Amino acid sequence: MRNLQLLSYDMKGIAHFLTGVALATCFPEVVALARAGSLLPVLGGVGGLLPDLLDFRFVRFWTRYDVEIDPGTEGGNAAAEAIVAQFVQTMDDAYESRELRRVVVHTVRLGADLWRRYALRIDPDQSTVAVRIGPVVDTGQQRVPGSEPPDAAWAVRKLAFPVVHAYRRIYHIDIFTGPSFKFVREGDRLAISFLDWHHRWTHSLPVALAVGLCAGLFCGVTWGLPAVWLCGGVTALGFAAHVLEDQLGHMGCNLFWPVTRARTPGLGLLHAADAWPNFLTVWSSLSVILLNLDRLGGPGLLPVGPYLALAVAGPWAVALAVRLWRRGRSASTMAPVGVGPSADVVGGTRTLAESERLAEVLDRDAA
Repeated sequence: MRNLQLLSYDMKGIAHFLTGVALATCFPEVVALARAGSLLPVLGGVGGLLPDLLDFRFVRFWTRYDVEIDPGTEGGNAAAEAIVAQFVQTMDDAYESRELRRVVVHTVRLGADLWRRYALRIDPDQSTVAVRIGPVVDTGQQRVPGSEPPDAAWAVRKLAFPVVHAYRRIYHIDIFTGPSFKFVREGDRLAISFLDWHHRWTHSLPVALAVGLCAGLFCGVTWGLPAVWLCGGVTALGFAAHVLEDQLGHMGCNLFWPVTRARTPGLGLLHAADAWPNFLTVWSSLSVILLNLDRLGGPGLLPVGPYLALAVAGPWAVALAVRLWRRGRSASTMAPVGVGPSADVVGGTRTLAESERLAEVLDRDAA
């Protein structure tokens, strides 16, 4: 499952790229130029990559944090207690002071290719935060057998105030860089934003237009006036498609920056690491590209309606049906699991058996 998630992260970038290329091939002029050897459709793909490229190559390095949690290299309950205590203390500080706080939770690197995995769980329903130290993994996120701490258990803290957190409940922290959070008090609740530097001004429709305009002007100066609207149009479309695709997730995007300053809540239909939407987006984009090349620049052998129904809509319908069936089956076989009696006190840990059962259920939920 972890390898599948890693592959789906790679596929996410490919999916955004191919979405931009597919949209570019919807224009007859672009297809005609492509037949003559132009790489203009690729410009749509580049536009599709730009929002995340800007975020992960630039924006995240500009962010400054009020608290950096360093778990150290020791495992076991003591490390879990220290992490959750510092995390909750930052939340308490943001709530009491009514001032914004940003925190980053670092990974635990043990060697050139070894990392200590641990889980951070935020439960808005029970107003709890829990941490559990896990096994050693390699950079491919494969477990090292027998590396789990023998006393591994969930260290739980009960919050004195309600929280709002729209992203996933459990975070597996292992390789490279750890997650960051922003805490802001809103009324009597504390709002938690995951990766607050992500999906902000770079994921905006006005910025898509501005990027398209810049690309169009550059191409116009280089290749002449006719290139302005084609180059600018396909770049802006690829960029905007990325923004709208990300809006299907939980994090949302700042759709109309600079007019708006906050992220519009996402539709919550999927996560970035979900494998099946990424694979199906790649499949659908390739199908649309093939159809456009056949319809606009080829022999026109593919019947548009039946082709779209079978090659594009069909796989999505099957995947959705399977997902709903599996979700219904899981709901009928799994009893609700909370953090247990230890959540009723300010601090506490669970037994190893309880922790294993909780970890198994939470890992399945996260997947």
